[in-house]
Amino acid sequence: MDILYLMILCSVSVAVIFLIIFIVSARKGQFEDDESPAVRILLDNEVVKNEPETSNETEQKNKKTDEISE
Repeated sequence: MDILYLMILCSVSVAVIFLIIFIVSARKGQFEDDESPAVRILLDNEVVKNEPETSNETEQKNKKTDEISE
């Protein structure tokens, strides 16, 4: 029965320590920005411009794809 009291005391102590660490972290702003790290990897910093193709370029691409498919 003594070991049960010891285990309860240890588990409550560990829980209180984790609670104190969580409160200190929350007050320092550790959990302020939880959305941007997950989304940041999806966003590119480079801006890619698509230039409109001329009819000549389109015809050349069509010829190349026709040659490959034959």
